[in-house]
Amino acid sequence: MIQELHEIVALIESGWTGKEVLVVGDVMLDRYTWGDVERISPEAPVPVVRVMHQSDQPGGAANVAMNIATLGASSTLVGFCGEDAESYALEHLLRDGSVQPHLTRVAGHPTTTKLRIVGGRQQMLRLDREQIDGYSQDAFSALKAQIDSALQSADAVILSDYGKGVLTEEICQHIISHARSRGIPVLVDPKQRSFTRYRGATTICPNLHELSTATGVPTRNLDALLAAGQQMVKELNLDSLTATLSEKGIALVRSGSRFIAPAQARQVFDVSGAGDTVIATLALALASGLPAEAAVQLANVAAGIAVSKVGTVPVRADELLISLMPELETHAAEKVVTAEGLRARAHAWRHAGQQITFTNGCFDILHIGHITLLESARREGDRLVVGINSDSSVRGLKGPNRPVVGERERAQILASLSAVDAVIIFDEPTPLCIIEALRPDVIVKGGDYSEETVVGAREVRSWGGRVKIVPTVEGFSTTGILAKAGTSESGAC
Repeated sequence: MIQELHEIVALIESGWTGKEVLVVGDVMLDRYTWGDVERISPEAPVPVVRVMHQSDQPGGAANVAMNIATLGASSTLVGFCGEDAESYALEHLLRDGSVQPHLTRVAGHPTTTKLRIVGGRQQMLRLDREQIDGYSQDAFSALKAQIDSALQSADAVILSDYGKGVLTEEICQHIISHARSRGIPVLVDPKQRSFTRYRGATTICPNLHELSTATGVPTRNLDALLAAGQQMVKELNLDSLTATLSEKGIALVRSGSRFIAPAQARQVFDVSGAGDTVIATLALALASGLPAEAAVQLANVAAGIAVSKVGTVPVRADELLISLMPELETHAAEKVVTAEGLRARAHAWRHAGQQITFTNGCFDILHIGHITLLESARREGDRLVVGINSDSSVRGLKGPNRPVVGERERAQILASLSAVDAVIIFDEPTPLCIIEALRPDVIVKGGDYSEETVVGAREVRSWGGRVKIVPTVEGFSTTGILAKAGTSESGAC
């Protein structure tokens, strides 16, 4: 069970309330050549890849920044690049991905580029073009100026260290001291054998091998390895250590405690970029004030999505929401949504290829007729959204003595039904505004309606949807139930 689930969903649906994350580190361009493998070369015992297409993706620190932006928050990237075509290709990709790149071009250095040859869904070979040392003092001075400017509006900082020469000890300490003085969390993805240059950070996020290398404890002895991590938290004045443990999940290690979020069960196609996804999700969660345990659980879900993809492809906010849906569905209150939340969930459902059905009503005193309508409506699509009239709207339609059950209670009762995926309350006499915003694939109404009299019928047909009329269950209505209850009470008196 994910802690702080309500707060997490609200943050994702709101785009993380305008949070901005600064990413500093080694930027790269990930190039892919995709093809099929059909035979072995007669020239050497190697597979022949028949090239189908090629693609570019931001990599390294640039992929971290892309993950931030794709999750819905603001992202600023600072680092070095070359004066070459690859740097312009990278900047173009970043701007298209809503990342603000502030890259310092360094003469004589190429933009770090990794070319991966992929046959089918299997990586066959990687070719690297890079130069990892020899940056001038002028280059570092320009880098510091970019960092100091970006820190003014940042809510969190990620140091994405791929060991390519950007994150020297001086640069790391400059960032950590300035960020921590402003109360900004600093997260580190390390690639150094020693973590001492990151002392004072909020958390360092090594994988199992990196933690083993830094502590000298073998990976096979997990308990001793995590104990060494706890000692490191004390020695480096960290708040915590957040270690990814491969199939075992993610461990949050403090000097006096440990917490492990078990891995999400997924088919693994490619682990490249998964660490970038983890640290991006952690940074957004911590910047938004979530407890570290909840942040780790959420990062674990994001990592499960990342490893199910091929290549360094960022995780989208809608994918994160879809992955949280099974847990949301066990909490009725989480299915009662605002207009903003409904837009976010509808976007996620559509990205997953799901059709949305909509129905509406007062639903005052839920009865078998309502249940039959809702179950019939659910069968018309993959997701069912129910709009209910607010208390004031019901009074306007049915008189001053209605509703019998308040809007919040009606909404949660409906949300507890397995047929219902979301409930939204509306004040207007009709749900037309919701229908226009939601753009459902199907509108379902029960009773003696014809298509011409259904609110939203014309609109839903205009975008290719349809209207479905289902028969009512005879003998059941809220009015009838209230009348029977009134008669019974009179007889008793």
